[in-house]
Amino acid sequence: QVQLVESGGGLVQAGGSLRLSCVASGIIFRIYAMGWYRQAPGKQRELVASITSGASTNYADSVKGRFTISRDNAENTVYLQMNSLKPEDTAVYYCNADRTDRYLGRFNYWGQGTQVTVSS
Repeated sequence: QVQLVESGGGLVQAGGSLRLSCVASGIIFRIYAMGWYRQAPGKQRELVASITSGASTNYADSVKGRFTISRDNAENTVYLQMNSLKPEDTAVYYCNADRTDRYLGRFNYWGQGTQVTVSS
């Protein structure tokens, strides 16, 4: 059974920092691309940052220079360090694991989400 469990969300003032963690179980973590997505009320879910199995990273323009994604394959954990937070970063943040096998197809999993609220 695959589980992605996020933690680290909360309430923070604008300009503050939070670090989100996502611990994966039930998958061979090191071969998955991992991502953080967010969904604000009334908006579509959007990609915030992603990191490949080879540790290449990608960021949404809105968070470049403020957020950093990293992974620890020994701990089956992906992190999102969020600095200089803004009220518009308020959303539920979701962890995602994704890989495509040439024979078996795509494997894609989501966590339950963690709320991040940034007050002005």
